[in-house]
Amino acid sequence: VQLQASGGGLVQTGDSLRLSCAASGRTFSGGTMGWFRQAPGKEREFVAAVRWNGGMTYYADSVKGRFIISRDKAKNTVDLQMNSLQPEDTAIYYCVAGEPALSATRSPTSYRHWGQGTLVTVSS
Repeated sequence: VQLQASGGGLVQTGDSLRLSCAASGRTFSGGTMGWFRQAPGKEREFVAAVRWNGGMTYYADSVKGRFIISRDKAKNTVDLQMNSLQPEDTAIYYCVAGEPALSATRSPTSYRHWGQGTLVTVSS
């Protein structure tokens, strides 16, 4: 599976941005897709994920209520709608795909496939 992320950019505090990730190589028929991010000097952290079958979603506490993850099974894509962006959201955002256990949805080691990353910069 190859993952291609797009939609990053430079925005101001309070703005919105939408990231998109397209899976190719083979039809993603199950498992979970999501997003992680890594800010300069910090560890990679979980942002959001969605179960391909059933659509159950998971969010980090820091983005809950502001970000919305969605998937389009026909297009094999997953989007991340980011609202009310804050400077602390500045990071490289990575699209991921894998088959994590329920208890491991937020762990980066649970995801076998990673996209190249897209930079989101939020200015104050």
